Amino acid sequence: MFWCAFVVFFLALGNELHLSHATEVSVNNTENKLCLYANLMVNFSVTYEVGVNKSETVLFVLPENVTTEGSICNNTTSTLKLGFGDGHSWAVEFTKDNKTYQVDSIVFTYNLKDSSVFTNSTSNETKSVTAKPRITNVGVDTYYSCKSENVQRVESVTQTLYDVTLQAFVTNGSKSDTDTVCTADLTSTTVAPTTTVTTTAAPTSTPTPTLPTPTTGNYSIAPDFNSTACLMATFGLRIGFKQGDKVETINLVPSATEVGGACGVNSSILILTSDTINIMFTFSNDSKKFHLHALNVTVKPATGVAVVAANTNMSIWVAAVGSSYMCNKEQTLTVTETLTLYTFKLRVQPFGVEKGEFATAHECSLDDTSILIPVIVGAALAILILIVVIAYVIGRRKTYVGYQTL
Repeated sequence: MFWCAFVVFFLALGNELHLSHATEVSVNNTENKLCLYANLMVNFSVTYEVGVNKSETVLFVLPENVTTEGSICNNTTSTLKLGFGDGHSWAVEFTKDNKTYQVDSIVFTYNLKDSSVFTNSTSNETKSVTAKPRITNVGVDTYYSCKSENVQRVESVTQTLYDVTLQAFVTNGSKSDTDTVCTADLTSTTVAPTTTVTTTAAPTSTPTPTLPTPTTGNYSIAPDFNSTACLMATFGLRIGFKQGDKVETINLVPSATEVGGACGVNSSILILTSDTINIMFTFSNDSKKFHLHALNVTVKPATGVAVVAANTNMSIWVAAVGSSYMCNKEQTLTVTETLTLYTFKLRVQPFGVEKGEFATAHECSLDDTSILIPVIVGAALAILILIVVIAYVIGRRKTYVGYQTL
C-alpha cells in the first residue's frame, strides 16, 4: 500500500559527543492524517573490510535528508522506514495489542558500495542487521520518550539512540501530549551539557577526594580480533559528583570495567563501562593535532539516582597526530558544575597507533620540568657566587684588621 508521507527535518543543538543531528519525521496516511511520528538522534559505528585481514571503522549519523518511502501504518502493525544516502535505510517495526504497543525490531541496512561512507571497502554488498531494543509497554495514545542512550550492538555494527520521541498508531491525526518515559530516564538525573572546561583547581563545591589513588588501567580498541590497537589509553580515574547537597567520590576499577568504542579517521571514541560508571571519551583529529573533544559520564551510586553529565566543547589533551599525550601528575577536569574527573598517570593515543605501542609523548605542563631545570641551576649558581663574595669580603676584612694591629 502506498502512503503519502510528510517529512520535516530540523537541525538541533545536539550533544557533540554523539556527533548527531535531530531528525523529526511525520508520516501521514492516505487520509492525510498523522499515523507515525519520530524525533530522535541515531549514531552508527560500522566496521568493514578494506583488505586481507584489514578493516576500518567508520562513524556516521542518521542525516537530515531522509525519505519515508516504505513506511506503513496498519491497525496492529506499523513500519517507520527512513532511507538515506546511497542505499542505506533504518526501519523500526511496531506491533500493538489492545492497550499498549512496542518496538519489535530495528533493521539497519547499509550499502558497502557507497564509497563516500565506506572508503576502500573490498565489498560491494548491501548488508542488514536486526536489533531488538527494549521499547515495550508504551501506552496507546501516548508517545515513547527516552533522553538516555540506548546502545544496540549487533555483529560489526553499533547503533546509539538517544533523545528519542516515538509514537506509532496515532489516533485523531495528532501527536499525543502524554508520554511513556523509558526506565533509564526514570532512574537518572540528567545534567545539561556545558560549554566550559577547566584543567586547574576543582570547583569549591567539590572537595579534594579522600579515596586512595585509583588503580591505573590499560585500555585499547582494535578494529577486529586479528588487528593491533588503533586507540590506546592508560590512566587511573576518579569521579567527584554532587547528590543534592552531598559531595561523593568514586574510583573506576579497571578489573571490573568493559572496554568499547571505535576508531575513525576524524573521530575516535573510547567507552568504559562498569556497574557504577559509564564514560565515553570522544577524540577529534584535524589531521595535524588531536584533542579530547567531548565527555559523557554516567555515575550510578550505591544510593540515590544516577548522575548524568556531558561536556561537548572541550579542547584538552592536545598532541600532534602520530604522537601520544601524557600527564603523570593528577589532573582535574571539571565536566559540569556537579561532576569532576581526576586522572592519574594518564597517557592516550587515539590516532596513528603503530605496532600496538605508544608513540613519543607530548608531556603536559604539570610534568614538564624543562623550564625548572635552568631556574634551579641558575639559583644554585647565584647562591654559590653570593657565598664566594661573602667569604671574600670576610677574608679581606680579617687581613685588613691584622695589618692595623701590626
